[in-house]
Amino acid sequence: MLRITLTALIALSLGSAAAAAAPCTHETLTVLGTPVAVTYCVVAAGPVTSGHELPVTVRESYGDASGTFTRERSLDFIAGEDPSRVIEDVPLGALHLNGTLHLTLLLRAGQVAIESAILTPGAVIIK
Repeated sequence: MLRITLTALIALSLGSAAAAAAPCTHETLTVLGTPVAVTYCVVAAGPVTSGHELPVTVRESYGDASGTFTRERSLDFIAGEDPSRVIEDVPLGALHLNGTLHLTLLLRAGQVAIESAILTPGAVIIK
């Protein structure tokens, strides 16, 4: 019952907007003096798995003046927690920037956004 209820709640939070356009968040992070546009779009939320994980498929886009790269990933959030958080690493070589962003991502009300960001090496606080 809990599994069905949680899946239904996520589906309702995505609502008909998910069918038309995925719920997206947009922001710009300044990385080594370079503005990097970041977009997270929730594509789908799967059923709750054993261990109470909620797999959420997200299309991520990162871009600056040198170009853009996009990837689609499944992130495992904690079911029944709103907000819920995960940690993700994003290598920035495709944007010709040195380092990796270590991100804390937040799932709240059917959207994924960056809660905090640190650039390594050097543990530079970005957000």
